[in-house]
Amino acid sequence: MTDQATGRADRFSIVLVEDDDGDALLVEELLYDTDLSYTLTRCRTAAEARAALATRPADCVLLDLHLPDATGVETVHAIEADTRAAIIVLTGLDEPRAGVDALAAGAQDYLVKGKVDPDLMQRAVRYAIQRKQAERANAALQIGRLRAEENARLERGLLPEPLLSSTAVTASSRYYPGRAQALLGGDFLDVVQTDDGQVHAIIGDVSGHGPDAAALGVCLRIAWRALTLGGHRDQHLLHLLEQIHIAERTGSDLFATCTLITLDADAGTVTLHLAGHHEPLLVTADGTRQVTAAHGIALGIAPGVGKWAATTLALPARGALVAYTDGLIEGFADSTDERLGVEGLLGIIDTLQAPDPGTHLDQLIARTRTLNADRHTDDLAVLRLDWDLTASGLRSGTWRAER
Repeated sequence: MTDQATGRADRFSIVLVEDDDGDALLVEELLYDTDLSYTLTRCRTAAEARAALATRPADCVLLDLHLPDATGVETVHAIEADTRAAIIVLTGLDEPRAGVDALAAGAQDYLVKGKVDPDLMQRAVRYAIQRKQAERANAALQIGRLRAEENARLERGLLPEPLLSSTAVTASSRYYPGRAQALLGGDFLDVVQTDDGQVHAIIGDVSGHGPDAAALGVCLRIAWRALTLGGHRDQHLLHLLEQIHIAERTGSDLFATCTLITLDADAGTVTLHLAGHHEPLLVTADGTRQVTAAHGIALGIAPGVGKWAATTLALPARGALVAYTDGLIEGFADSTDERLGVEGLLGIIDTLQAPDPGTHLDQLIARTRTLNADRHTDDLAVLRLDWDLTASGLRSGTWRAER
């Protein structure tokens, strides 16, 4: 294998794969007479070319179709698998179909030996490289489209439309992946209203990121909706979700935290079950505070032994409950290494002036993301339930824990 450099700047890296010394010399002379800036590497076999391409990426491969270790379109397949370079095959005068077959096999162009001049060689190399770059760009766009479609499918599974029939309770939610252009993580949420008028909600977070966590989050969210509509409640529901979590997870290290919320407008109460999750925030006309609630362990940590006590609140006539995943509070609060935390979140939330719940969530997330400045990368999901029960004549109450 020999190397030849023209000494010019901005060279193309060209690999010539030709076992015949005479033909190789003709190609070298043609390249020398072009205006191309290039570095040329000569290989005699497909195996030698693959080894060279593995150590030094190339822009273009000039490939003879008859080598000691490969013949015909087999040579294209042998080289194409090991390089992102454009491939121009070199065919003989008596091979009218060889070039076309090579194009079908993945080459970008072909040249017939003995019918090539410097201008044709120069155009072929430039166009082949540009064509290969366009093919790679189109492939990347296709991957991006497929990823966007996959994200959309996962997002529909993780963040479905609420099933609410009452106008007394409204639901607003937001989700942001932890990394730009990342696949969704395992954060999930859902809201449904059952025939008895109760509004049920869940927000949860599967440990980890990527398709496995997202798929498990989708599974848990769909299972929760089906089980809730089927009449399962409270601890029994959490035990069933844990069984599904264990059956569907891809590794024993995956666990899930979640909060179950049951809002009963007729009774004027909301009941919480926390499985390794944060207490939600209660928003009233007097301000915002964190709810004090009983805790239980996350799903999948100690299968079969979890106990999740209920905490029940007598609702104020108007208010909102904000539940969230840890991505909202684990970011940084300022230029130091101080984390935002719940206290920092409370310090922000009452300073926001928003005309509606959705805008309020947008402003809250925007403020926390600005403070964090992309230093902490975790998914975040936020669910806000607003109610107006004045028509029922309900008044403010106090928290009580049921154990």
